[in-house]
Amino acid sequence: MPERPAQPRVNRGHRAGLLLVGVLLLGANLRAGITAVGPLLPEIEQQGGLTGFEASLLVSLPLIAFAVISPFAPRLAESLGLERVLGLALAVLALGIVIRSTPGPGFIWIGTVLLGAAIAVMNVLIPALIKRDWPHKIGPMTGVYQSVTALTAALASGVVVPIAQVAPSGWRFALGIWAGTAIIGLAVFLPWILGRRKLTKELPGRPDLRDEHGALRTTPPARRHAKLPLGSALAWQVTAYMGLQSTVYYTMVTWLPAVQVFNGASAVEAGWYHFAFQACGLVGTLFTAAMIPRTRSQSGLGILFTSSAVIGVIGLLTMPGLSLLWALFIGFCTGGAIVLAMALFGLRTVDYHQAAGLSSMAQSIGYLLAALGPVMIGVLRDATGTWTIPLLTILGVIIAQGVFVALAGRNRTLPA
Repeated sequence: MPERPAQPRVNRGHRAGLLLVGVLLLGANLRAGITAVGPLLPEIEQQGGLTGFEASLLVSLPLIAFAVISPFAPRLAESLGLERVLGLALAVLALGIVIRSTPGPGFIWIGTVLLGAAIAVMNVLIPALIKRDWPHKIGPMTGVYQSVTALTAALASGVVVPIAQVAPSGWRFALGIWAGTAIIGLAVFLPWILGRRKLTKELPGRPDLRDEHGALRTTPPARRHAKLPLGSALAWQVTAYMGLQSTVYYTMVTWLPAVQVFNGASAVEAGWYHFAFQACGLVGTLFTAAMIPRTRSQSGLGILFTSSAVIGVIGLLTMPGLSLLWALFIGFCTGGAIVLAMALFGLRTVDYHQAAGLSSMAQSIGYLLAALGPVMIGVLRDATGTWTIPLLTILGVIIAQGVFVALAGRNRTLPA
């Protein structure tokens, strides 16, 4: 009967479309809950009586959660399925955002930890999902979901201060509304969470019907597990690059508004400057997505981003009156660098199990390094009373980022 084979193809097409929407919604939830904090830090510090160290910890704590939770994400996916775990992560994210915005002793810290744990799982598993379902479109697919990430991060940075100024509950409402984005994403993944879509023992999420060359399998694939490639020099180069570019991004997300206020901008202006920083990150994201398929080696692309950030930080140090312009240079770097880092998890591996292992290693160790950035800069700011030493420190991190992307960007893969 000719009609029977056609139905699975329709179902697979429907599933692929739904999963693409899910990936975009996952991207929309990766940064907004964190980037919204930076423009509100002065208000949160004042109302909560926080020191510079404690305020920076609000951004660093999710990064610590990234480091702690990331190694466990691949095994969760193997046990429950990629889609199901990603959907559950969205549920935890929504819960964490709500708790963080609720008045009560310690709620802001509990919610922040839950938020970080949820995003850690999504950070690790989205590259593995892309490697599995779109193995020949890693650059474009990474660029697409990271573009959504950059756009929502930019909107969060730009609108939270105006919302906080008019909302009766101030910054709590401005941070809490981002739970809605997580709930929308959760709705897309409900079929997998509720078990209405079949999971398999061989591969998390769905049967792997095709091999790495796209041909239909005649025998079931051998069961594999994601392993951390701790013995690989290439894996450590990717990890170092991941950690250094994340350090630059999250440090700027936390403290760039404060730098701009110090340079004479109002709180609202600094919020919109931050929006511009994130929006230029979107430009870097789209540029990277377009360039990756055209390059065999990504070293030159990474050095271009490093140069842009170097110009931006030197500009903040020498011509602070043009801080909006320098924010654009830094934003272009951070937007492009994160896409490149995420794409390397697929580009430097041979299958999605290996991609999950490299992603887990790089994000666990990398984010542990990145968590130190905002805290260290906050301590330096408190100790010196100016932004000169903190910005020079960031400049050193950016230069190190350039060194490691030159190494990690070379056209090689981990051994199978």
